[in-house]
Amino acid sequence: MANVLQIMPFLEGEEMIFVQGLVKDMNDNQASMFANVYSARRKDSTTILLTTCIGLLGIAGVQRFILGNIGMGILYLLTAGLCYIGTIVELLTIKN
Repeated sequence: MANVLQIMPFLEGEEMIFVQGLVKDMNDNQASMFANVYSARRKDSTTILLTTCIGLLGIAGVQRFILGNIGMGILYLLTAGLCYIGTIVELLTIKN
């Protein structure tokens, strides 16, 4: 069983618990390979927070484009972040 904190020290809170559940049955080599792939695909929460704040100032949906959710990005762009309600909800739930 691999120690998640050793292979991915940047994880916090719920994300660490989630990843720990994923790697619990992996050997050290498999966990290391998983950590490499996961780290490459993981988006920085600070960047997402900043782009969500930009959405409140006028260009809603930028964070969705960065996350790869093109459809939701277009929807947010055309509806001003679902009338700003969707953008505010995303600000409150950014860590999830």
